[in-house]
Amino acid sequence: MGELGYPTTTEEMEHRFSKINSNSMYNTLVAEESGVIVGMIGMILGFLYEKNDNYVRVVALVVDSNSRKQGIGEKLIEKAEEWAKEHGANGIVLNSGNRSERKDAHQFYLKRGFQGKSTGFVKTLT
Repeated sequence: MGELGYPTTTEEMEHRFSKINSNSMYNTLVAEESGVIVGMIGMILGFLYEKNDNYVRVVALVVDSNSRKQGIGEKLIEKAEEWAKEHGANGIVLNSGNRSERKDAHQFYLKRGFQGKSTGFVKTLT
């Protein structure tokens, strides 16, 4: 998560993942090279209110900065598309921050057929 700009301790990630892993609507895939994790994609199956369709939301996609531009992210997206189809989803959605350091990520998504179609809003609850 640190590679995405979200510093996280091992304990925090273990806590988060225990909740995620116990929910069958989530799927987490990792990419390994020589036994070392170099990338991951986390997604959740969702259902639309306005149509009779399923979709998959990519919640996290990260490739280690030393392993980028080697096709790892593309392979993870391909696996996400396969999982989505297996679960009857007809689309994949994701959010990517509007920070300058995300510019390359935005180009990555556009090259893989994603379209910028919405604006996200966030409200922090206290």
